[in-house]
Amino acid sequence: MASANTIAFIDHLPVLPEVIVLAGTSALLIGDRFVKSARRTASYVGAQLILLLAVLASLFVMRGTGASQLIIFNGLFVADAMANVLKLFAYVAVGAALVYSRQYLLDRGLFRGEFLALLLFALLGVMIMISANSFLTLYLGLELLSLCLYSMVALNRDSPTSIEAAMKYFVLGALASGLLLYGMSMIYGATGSLTISEIAQRLGPLAESTTDRTFLVFGLVFIVAGIAFKLGVVPFHMWIPDVYHGAPTAVTLVIGSVPKLAAFAMAIRLLVNGLLDLALDWQQMLAVLAVLSMALGNIAAIAQSNLKRMLAYSTIAHMGFMLLGLLSGVVGGNTLNAPDAYAASMFYVVVYVLMSLGAFGMLLYMSHAGFDCERLDDMKGLNRRNPWYAFLMLVLMFSLAGIPPTAGFYAKLAVISAAVDAGQIGLAVTAVLLSLIGAFYYLRIVKLMYFDDPELATPVKGPVEMRVLLSANGLALLVFGILPGGLMQICFVAIQALR
Repeated sequence: MASANTIAFIDHLPVLPEVIVLAGTSALLIGDRFVKSARRTASYVGAQLILLLAVLASLFVMRGTGASQLIIFNGLFVADAMANVLKLFAYVAVGAALVYSRQYLLDRGLFRGEFLALLLFALLGVMIMISANSFLTLYLGLELLSLCLYSMVALNRDSPTSIEAAMKYFVLGALASGLLLYGMSMIYGATGSLTISEIAQRLGPLAESTTDRTFLVFGLVFIVAGIAFKLGVVPFHMWIPDVYHGAPTAVTLVIGSVPKLAAFAMAIRLLVNGLLDLALDWQQMLAVLAVLSMALGNIAAIAQSNLKRMLAYSTIAHMGFMLLGLLSGVVGGNTLNAPDAYAASMFYVVVYVLMSLGAFGMLLYMSHAGFDCERLDDMKGLNRRNPWYAFLMLVLMFSLAGIPPTAGFYAKLAVISAAVDAGQIGLAVTAVLLSLIGAFYYLRIVKLMYFDDPELATPVKGPVEMRVLLSANGLALLVFGILPGGLMQICFVAIQALR
């Protein structure tokens, strides 16, 4: 009996990070009721401690599993290298979000226990999505993440703009979840399984039949629509500008970073792990979504005078680039190009999360009680007010624009190279041209910082930990741009471990 219990414990060990986050967040939510300080230092430290324990647990799981893939809980949960790596990046992103957002929320009386709990429960949803090996698990994680984000957008109940944004997000999110669920039901009806790995095994013979393939492609359309909404790509982008603009900037930072890791994992699990035999069909869909997203995102961002709306359209364009890597993995049914293409796509989404954290973190840093840094004009003359943070913002803008020697340049280069290797020359050329158009609105911010007179006389200052993290965030993009090999190798190893 002891031996059986030991085996069961080892089998369930991969869920240790999820257990820690769930138990820790539940305890934090209860303990916060007894915290009297408005700064909630104990709750803040507790949240960061939960993240640290989750990091240690994931490293322990990585050491135990190595490059192998473990499927547990009757096929509901998978532990592999990609899941472990993406979870580690998710912890880092959430930890950075806590540091960046704390002072902003304190100044507005919004730093409450529910924010910490919702953020950590959203992280739990991300973790579940990353390790999902079943439609049921994936949908459970997706809804947990989505419901937390809906609530966080409405965190400032005194702001009509925030409430309106939350309602739009909720209605459109519910519609997208319904589309995704309908597509999953169609695939289940055709294959008789909800487990992604089993669906992959049963799909081959069905995809060769004209009647069955038509039925499967019909379900695939709805699944791609659900993925597209979560990524925020055209034509399922309607919520992005309004939600980014209407939500408190601290919440916008969260929405623009961590969920992108989950959406990438969702696309890999569903399309690559599960529906690879339908690759020729979803490749065409992703190609259309990618081109439309890069075009609309880059062109519409030029007309924006609000920084958050500009970064929202920027997100749409960047997710189009990420899709370009995904669709380049299969060439005429051959998957030889897959590891390089999917690794490039994973590298891109990780770098984008770092860029998004830094960009919104800078807006939070420049905001203070009674003032939100949201307009382009708020960046005027930043170099005269604080040269170091003007330099960091320059690095962030250069990276978002894809200008060397930043990580954003190498990320775009890797994705475009994968597209060229896959024979997608037209898409690669289109991506380059649209990137040149997009560079305008990023360089416009650099021009405002360095060549315009400041409109604000107040000094730029913030907490020490925020200054240190912002500096590290900006410099990391330079380091990963000059020496990208380490991070790219991590992504490549994670993708190679996929079965």
